[in-house]
Amino acid sequence: MAYDEPGRAGSAEPVPGVPAAVLENVFDDPAHGEPGRDRVAVHLVWETVLLVSLVAVVLLLGREDADALRGDGLRTLLVDVVALGLLALAAGLSLRTAAVNLAVGPVAVAAALHFAEQGDRGAAAALTPALLAAAVGGLALALAVVVLHVPGWAASLAAAAGVIVYIERRTAPVAVQADYDPHRTAFYLFAGFAAVAVLGGVFGAIRAVRRVVGRFRPVADPARRRGMVAALVTAAALVGSTVLAMLAGVLLAANAAGPVMPTSGLDWTLLAVGVAMLGGTSAYGRRGGIFGTLLAVGVVVVFLAWATTHGWTVGRWTVGGAALGAGLVVTRLVEACGRPRAATGEVAEFAPAGDGMISSGWSLPRPSPADNWPPALPAQSTGTPPDPWEAPRWETGPRHWGADDR
Repeated sequence: MAYDEPGRAGSAEPVPGVPAAVLENVFDDPAHGEPGRDRVAVHLVWETVLLVSLVAVVLLLGREDADALRGDGLRTLLVDVVALGLLALAAGLSLRTAAVNLAVGPVAVAAALHFAEQGDRGAAAALTPALLAAAVGGLALALAVVVLHVPGWAASLAAAAGVIVYIERRTAPVAVQADYDPHRTAFYLFAGFAAVAVLGGVFGAIRAVRRVVGRFRPVADPARRRGMVAALVTAAALVGSTVLAMLAGVLLAANAAGPVMPTSGLDWTLLAVGVAMLGGTSAYGRRGGIFGTLLAVGVVVVFLAWATTHGWTVGRWTVGGAALGAGLVVTRLVEACGRPRAATGEVAEFAPAGDGMISSGWSLPRPSPADNWPPALPAQSTGTPPDPWEAPRWETGPRHWGADDR
């Protein structure tokens, strides 16, 4: 199935009259003339707000329960941060490519149930089939999205339904039989997660990387394919997000205080997508922050721990819904302030590019003003027009026949 390569059909300059060098410096997607060489200042400002919020909730938790920030309490808290952080990374990675994976929650619950049942065989023996199943399932989801060119949320929701069918085969909670204890490596797990989250944000802030990652994001008709590069990157992101969700499920099972409950996992999806958007990842794709995911995960996990010390019953649906609602506001903030404003002497907004040989765009040439209507007739000549039958060789006088004419 063919993929439309941007810029292959149509004019060489996507925006008529604007040199390609100018488009490269002004537009983040020069092949389609979409305005917006993204700015990261808005992300840094929002991440400062998240940092202040994280410090505030940590101080509140320390005042209520100091043991939660040291010893075993701190290790448990860090593992919770890593588990939710992997889910948020999975959701954020798919969000960046404009093909959100809504199956991350069910995949995490299915992996937790599998690890709880097969953990007694050893961590490696339990992880290998789970990793293989996650990779194959993510690949099938990716093929459905990029080959059929359908929205990621719709395809992943269908995949989530299939995973939930697997989960519903269990009618009772499953006790964790594994000997793996993540508390012993809690600090290393947190350091690895923080490094991946921050480095991913740093690379995502590079314009060339951001263009490639967000290439699947539609800029015109969503039915138009965005090219083979966009398909490959989006497929890799969907496979990676599914694998990250599986790893998160293993940590959720290993860090659980009791048996694993066979739930649908959609509450985990809501929480993961909400946290990713709260951290500054745009719901439209491509745009995202640097430290936002790490800080947002920390705020949510510490807040839940603080609520537990007060005896409050705060479910994942409640926190996820609140995070998603705030994330929608953050998305609007990122989209509105993440693109450059018009400046003097700088190209800011252009008319949309045409459709190649089909049309030249929606703009029509402006007709020239008509001075008089009806138009004035040309001036008529006052002289008598010559008779077309009259020529010099014709004689107009009387003919006299002489002797020589006989």
